[in-house]
Amino acid sequence: MKLMIQPGESVAPLIKAINNAKSRIEIAIFRFDRVDIERALTSAVSRGVFVHALIAYTNRGGEKNLRKLEMRLLAAGVTVARTADDLVRYHGKYMIVDRKELHLLAFNFTHLDIDRSRAFGLIIRNPKIVQEAAKLFEADTKRQPYVPSNGAFIVSPVNARKQLASLIKSAKKELIVYDPEVSDPAMTRLLEERAKAGVQIRIIGRLTPKSGGIEVKKLEGMRLHTRTIIRDRSQAFIGSQSLREVELGSRREVGLIFRDSKIVAALIKTFEEDWAKVQTAQPAAEETEPATKVAKKVAKAVAKELPAVTPVLEGIVREVVGADGDIDLDPLAVEESVKDAVKEAVKEAVRDVVESVVEMNGVGH
Repeated sequence: MKLMIQPGESVAPLIKAINNAKSRIEIAIFRFDRVDIERALTSAVSRGVFVHALIAYTNRGGEKNLRKLEMRLLAAGVTVARTADDLVRYHGKYMIVDRKELHLLAFNFTHLDIDRSRAFGLIIRNPKIVQEAAKLFEADTKRQPYVPSNGAFIVSPVNARKQLASLIKSAKKELIVYDPEVSDPAMTRLLEERAKAGVQIRIIGRLTPKSGGIEVKKLEGMRLHTRTIIRDRSQAFIGSQSLREVELGSRREVGLIFRDSKIVAALIKTFEEDWAKVQTAQPAAEETEPATKVAKKVAKAVAKELPAVTPVLEGIVREVVGADGDIDLDPLAVEESVKDAVKEAVKEAVRDVVESVVEMNGVGH
């Protein structure tokens, strides 16, 4: 197993693997703007390699680019499949070469993620893990249920919550974490319990809500994209899923829990270097002012265009209750449920749009 650290290694390991492929390449794509990788894939087709691309059905703000990518790849002879729309997102990114080597990535195939973001990837040759990834790829291309058979291979929403919770619970001395947003209530409680038990916890990213027993700092000088956990300096997780409710329970995310002393040491070294440079995660006024301006303008525009809620709500209530009205609904319970659902939907939409705009304009950390 080998570790890729971004920024730094860029696309060289990926293109080398594509160029060395003998029989087949299977690649799962969420975001993609790398012409160099696209050229390598089309070159592989021209020399007789079967290239199968699984492309996300959506990535809010970038669907047109995904559909254009599909057409270009099809024209080049790539076999293209599109994910189902049963989950909020198909956010996993990985590549399997000759069913012998898995490139499991915590970054997209984009300039922003690879050149200007802290991210990691793994090159894995363990036959059992590669086989498990191939099984997931086949299930998703055929739109069939995926049934896990390897607890180290972490797939949302199937086994991620259980396996990551177990990893956190097993910490005895230390947890170090890269995560853009730790906000899942159950996972946050587990972290707080470990902190109370004397485990030192440091997070580069964001923790919501904040906890007094956990140190949190903001990455400086670059954007944070990786999701990584290191337990007691002996075991690690790298993947696409944050400790966030939607990424654990409503999206396709892919990662790996593993033990490899050299890779864990390299992850710790990178974390410590980043930690030494970062600031406590409390944005200064000059940092928050542009975000506040954007937020106010967006809120005003959304409110202006917001459709009438009453007809929508009435129609759905009639549908649920039925013509006979034989189901009792608690108005307060409905109100709270609607508020929570809308809040989560808006948060998800804003997050994806901001990420898309940042990628398209090359701004941000």
